[in-house]
Amino acid sequence: PAISKANDLIAKKDVEGAKAAMAAALPLAATNDDKYQYYAILLNLSIASNDAAMQGQALRGMLDTGLVPASQLGQFSTVVANNALAAKDYDAAIAYAEKAKAVGYKPDQVSPILAQAIWGKAGNNKAEIGRGLDIFKQGIDAARAAGQQVPAQWYQVGVSKAAAADLQPQLREWAGLAYDAAPSGENLRTVLRVFQRDNLAMTNRENLDLMRLMYVSGGLALRPDFLEYAEMASKGGLYGEVKSVIDAGRAKGVLGSTDGSDLYGLATQRMAADKASLASAAADASKSPNGKVASATADAYMGYGDYAKAIPLFEAALQKGGIDAPEVNTRLGIAKALSGDTAGAKAALSKVTDGTRGGIAKYWIKWLDSKGAAPTAS
Repeated sequence: PAISKANDLIAKKDVEGAKAAMAAALPLAATNDDKYQYYAILLNLSIASNDAAMQGQALRGMLDTGLVPASQLGQFSTVVANNALAAKDYDAAIAYAEKAKAVGYKPDQVSPILAQAIWGKAGNNKAEIGRGLDIFKQGIDAARAAGQQVPAQWYQVGVSKAAAADLQPQLREWAGLAYDAAPSGENLRTVLRVFQRDNLAMTNRENLDLMRLMYVSGGLALRPDFLEYAEMASKGGLYGEVKSVIDAGRAKGVLGSTDGSDLYGLATQRMAADKASLASAAADASKSPNGKVASATADAYMGYGDYAKAIPLFEAALQKGGIDAPEVNTRLGIAKALSGDTAGAKAALSKVTDGTRGGIAKYWIKWLDSKGAAPTAS
């Protein structure tokens, strides 16, 4: 009789009266059948009163009786888990999300809830953060398999969680996924920074070609980024490139007027004489029995953004031999990319397949495929 009274009041849309009747009925619900009926009617009241907290209480009560039909078990458990997550009741969120997961209910919905609950409880526990990332990835894979558009922000969540816990293998994976989802300079910067960490023996000359990619893709964002690039260029004697990147950092407001002043001062002092020597160096390159002079002269021309003169010298260096072919092919590819010759750039870069340079060439090709080869560096 008590629950019937409450049900009648719900039908009449007397929400406050129904709440009072439900409060009176609750102590009378003794058996599991009673409790299931009570919480089923409480669910109707939650809908009538638009009360999300009450809805979670009702569904949780129904689930705890063990009488929810199998066809509704996953859906109800997911709603309860999501409500518990919103209330930061991570233990309950995990428990009910795992129930939904166990019956195979919509992994694209359940996995993100479960992952967030695991992260909420994990604190600094790396193993649990990693487990949450694996479960989160399962949800993304399920969504993509169902033809759904996965928000690009989801991948950024994965990147931030893996980075905060210093989970390098997972950070590498999530950084790549984030870039594939949104091929921005910022996302490519993350990928390239992870690549640097994975290749600590990278030479200055290799790192220079990596920093060039970070620059042309728009990924240089912080003061250390610009200064690192300028330092790598300075060590290669590429004075025009040193000046260009520091000027760019200052124009962007990332570098102050004195940042990199030692590198900048040296570059501006030596640029005039360096440029004046290039014509004779190019003439010497044609007479040299090997390609070393041609390669070095091509480097200098590329540092000044003169790709039209750099490209044939790189090609001559490869023909003459006696040079580091993977490096020269990388730089030939970069020069062609920045001159707008995408096909030629990819052809040169695709010849570089091994070691650290192979990875650098791969990322240049990936950028060319996603962004094109707009000559944004000067």
